[in-house]
Amino acid sequence: MTIAISTHFAFQLDQPTDALLQFEVAALPEQSVLEAKTNVSATEHFARVGAHDDIGERIWLRAEGLIEVEYQATIEPRRIVTDISSLSRIAPHRMPGEAVQYLFDSRYCQADMFQNFVHEEFAGTEGGARIEAISQWLATKFSYVPGSSNASTDAAESFVSRQGICRDYAHVLVTLARASTIPARYVACYAPGVTPQDFHAVAEVFLENPQNEDGGAWHLIDATGMADPTQTAKIGVGRDAADVSFLTSFGPNTFLSCSVDVRPV
Repeated sequence: MTIAISTHFAFQLDQPTDALLQFEVAALPEQSVLEAKTNVSATEHFARVGAHDDIGERIWLRAEGLIEVEYQATIEPRRIVTDISSLSRIAPHRMPGEAVQYLFDSRYCQADMFQNFVHEEFAGTEGGARIEAISQWLATKFSYVPGSSNASTDAAESFVSRQGICRDYAHVLVTLARASTIPARYVACYAPGVTPQDFHAVAEVFLENPQNEDGGAWHLIDATGMADPTQTAKIGVGRDAADVSFLTSFGPNTFLSCSVDVRPV
């Protein structure tokens, strides 16, 4: 299925400021960018650089005044989806370097403090079955409540409050997976069916590759249940939300507006 994406956001810089943007869909074997157009207000400096794990691109800006960003794209996801619960865990000593970094704590995902919890709550499960159990736990214990968290809310705070938005669901899933010695990373994406429609966040976990018994693969999973992995367009990945923010300003800024529309074509 092909999906159409239309994004617009605006922010104000009252003095010359550097800003890093990441909002364009990444060109990957699992998803084709059929058509894309990006328009950004005039800036002093504009440059593209590779993003985390070389998935997608970031845009460096140096600018002052009103900055408006418009992005339109047509994407064809071609992702092969496997039943997560049937996949085996990869032994830590067999994990490649790209996966090892996603076992460690990060700014929003303090996995070490949850090791006892996952061993007790999800006893008897491992690998994909453990991830499925974590997802079901989130579905029953958490409430999706827009406005219940902010940019500083971490997984521990979300765990206590038992509520949040897609960002918080992804952080908790990533944290509990890492506490289970399963590499997990945060994924910024677009997907139809997300309510309210906005930039979306899901997780990826590193488990066995059904097409290659000797290797592992990353598998998408949305703890909110809103995004279908076969219709999801990845923007970028990272240890947590800090690595894939659509706007990171290295100076004061006033965020003015944002609209995102994603629909099947």
